[in-house]
Amino acid sequence: MRDLHLSLNQTQRVRLQAALDQLESYAASTAAAAASVTVADSIPVNHEDNILKGHGTSDLDGQVVATLCGVVERVNKLVYVRALRSRYKPEVGDIIVGRVIEIAPKRWRLEINFSQDAVLMLSSMNLPDGIQRRRTAVDELNMRSIFVENDVICAEVRGFQHDGSLQLQARSQKYGKLEKGQLLTVPPYLVKRRKQHFHHLDQYNVDLIVGCNGFVWVGEHVETSEKESTLLSDKPSGKQETDNSVPLETRRHICRIANAVRLLSVIGLTLTVESVTETVEASLRSNIEINEMLGSEFYVQTVEREAQRRASMVRKRS
Repeated sequence: MRDLHLSLNQTQRVRLQAALDQLESYAASTAAAAASVTVADSIPVNHEDNILKGHGTSDLDGQVVATLCGVVERVNKLVYVRALRSRYKPEVGDIIVGRVIEIAPKRWRLEINFSQDAVLMLSSMNLPDGIQRRRTAVDELNMRSIFVENDVICAEVRGFQHDGSLQLQARSQKYGKLEKGQLLTVPPYLVKRRKQHFHHLDQYNVDLIVGCNGFVWVGEHVETSEKESTLLSDKPSGKQETDNSVPLETRRHICRIANAVRLLSVIGLTLTVESVTETVEASLRSNIEINEMLGSEFYVQTVEREAQRRASMVRKRS
């Protein structure tokens, strides 16, 4: 947060410094309670026998030391360090958002903010007609009628292939092509795995999909029946595209929510639907324009609001 280049006046600098110091004091107390370590710190193991040294640990002169900055985790005899900031590490069942980069025989290759591309097999998704049947050569020839290059897709991690790449599946009706919205990229460590990654913001008529891989989709709300009709229909004409355009008010909501996600990402706060909606509502209460949400004043207000929230949480615990 301190490395950002914002055009702050003297008053804003003082307010921001005070809020950052308050956040750092809360973070230090939380880290101490969570047994955080830095590089070369000794990890106490109480001289237990048969300790398994996992990721982020090493043996030095009979002691277990940390090779990463993070939090010490224990699973039975296994001791490892969970890094606070890291690249996306996929797990089976993760909800991800990706972009098609290549159409290969019987598969699509997707960019998902990972070291390798992901693969979505033709057999791992529902066909446009919705009938469960064996894929034929005709289906393979018609793959471009489903997804083409640069299409944004939501899918689920199914497993890993022998070369380390991911295998995806999109058999559910909630997965598929995403249209009429914005694709944002945030650090993956800001996204925590939760039971629900699909959010419908009813008051704004906007869908928010927070991918575990750091890709966030903000777009117009689409019902499941509308998705099916879109897949079944042919490519629309120019007149139909005009009739199906996103309303101006919905586009403004999409831009406002997208700027809220960008702001939280720049500050370094965990992305949740509650934090995003709270930031959007705060901008509306303060009469902040959409283009001013990434300005210095609202940035300082957001940091101050987060410091106040954590202070109230500490008071409740005590």
